[in-house]
This record gives sequence, structure tokens and C-alpha cells, in this order.
Amino acid sequence: MTSRVAAAIDAAHAEGRGAFIGYLPLGYPDTATSIEAAVALADSGADIIELGPPYSDPVMDGAVIQEATQAALAGGFRLRDVFPAVREIASRVDVPVLVMTYWNPVWQYGVDRYADDLLAAGGAGLITPDITPESAGEWIAASTRTGLDRIFLAAPTSTDERLDLVVQNSTGFVYTVSTMGITGERAQLDRAARTLVGRLREHGAAHACVGIGISTPEQVTGVLEYADGAIVGTALVRALREGGVEGMSQVAAALARGTARPEHAPAAG
Repeated sequence: MTSRVAAAIDAAHAEGRGAFIGYLPLGYPDTATSIEAAVALADSGADIIELGPPYSDPVMDGAVIQEATQAALAGGFRLRDVFPAVREIASRVDVPVLVMTYWNPVWQYGVDRYADDLLAAGGAGLITPDITPESAGEWIAASTRTGLDRIFLAAPTSTDERLDLVVQNSTGFVYTVSTMGITGERAQLDRAARTLVGRLREHGAAHACVGIGISTPEQVTGVLEYADGAIVGTALVRALREGGVEGMSQVAAALARGTARPEHAPAAG
């Protein structure tokens, strides 16, 4: 089956730019607003939307995202609310909608049931930050059956054996962790990301997208010198918190303008 996510990245490349992947938490500041924000994110130039259901123990998230997801949980958002929200968003945008989820909720819900319900809602696949391919046999089988994309993470510390496993078992793209640690904005992106993307290419990765620490259009442009896509979360969540959907849209549009490849960048003046 053709990967919708890979097709979106290829379409961006055909337009002379890298892909912009935007993350927002579901249920923040409330469910209705989170849906409108996701639709606005696509309207503002995101090529792929990444939705994060709130989770009680978000070990990989920085303070801004943790605060948002805790607020969503406090507001009553639960796992059962994921699929109706994805359905509404997917029906209103023409970009792939991914869910970035910790593994325990998927396992508790039932892997096959989760895959079937995500597919029925129009979702494109899962990003699974805390499960490795060798532990994900049930998900690999379910995603193969349904055609959902499965996106595993690669880190600068990953061994060559680990990168082989990740590349062989990921579809859509490999989520390339730019620095070790939690999500958040950083003034300087770790050069380890460039090295890691190079290693992934050597292992046969067709699409490598870099996340964690990207917060400005300039950083997006820099990452896209060597990566296929740039993943932004914290900057969007902060903009949503401080300026609502409109404020988030303005930040998203600026980030999208950072995706032009240098040879295709608009002339100054």
C-alpha cells in the first residue's frame, strides 16, 4: 500500500521544499478548540498533522506540552475521545493526520481495535515514541493489515543494529530525534541530527524527519538542508496557549515559509 505520509513528503519535495510536520495536543485547551487548531494548522501550511492524546506520564515531553496535556486530562479528555476528534479533523483537511501516542493506551485499548478505529476515523498512522520495533510485533502486523503508517524513533545514541531495525520497520518516515532528552525549543540544534540523518540514509531510510528542538523558521530551513521534514511542537503549543488559534496559525504560517529549499527560495527584495 502507498504510504499517505510518504506521499505528502514527496509532494512537498516536488514543490521544491521540505515537509513541515506540526504537532498539537488533543483536548487542549478544550476538545473543540484543539480540533479547530489542527484544521488551522493544515490551512497554515502544515504538510502532515501530528496529534498527541494526553497521557498521564508523558516522559518524552517538555514543560509546555506537559502542561497542555495535563490541562486536557483535567478537562476530561480521554482515549475514547481520540477517534471522534481525528475523524472530524481528517474530514476537514487534505493532509495526513498522525497520532503520536505512548504505547500503554494502545495496548490497553487493544492493538487491532485501535488500528481499526484509527483507520475508520481517517487517521494515517501512529508515531510510537516509547516502543521499539522488536517489541511491536502486534502493531507491525495490525498496521500492515490496515495500511496505517508506523513511525519509530531513531536517536543519536542508536546503534547500527537499532537503526537497521527502525528503517526496516518504519513506513512514512523515520522520526529522527535531534538531541537526547525531552521536547522543547533550543537555540542551537544539535549537529548530531545531521550525523544521524546521514546514518539513516546509509541504512536505506527513504524519508527522515527531524523533531525535538525546532522552533523558528530559520531552524526549519537549516534542518531541511539535510532532512526530508521538520517537526515542530512546542512553539505551536506555546502560540496556541498565548494567542489562541489565530496566534498559532500565524506561527505555523511563518514556520511553513521556512520550508523552501535554498535553490527554490524566493528572491529578496
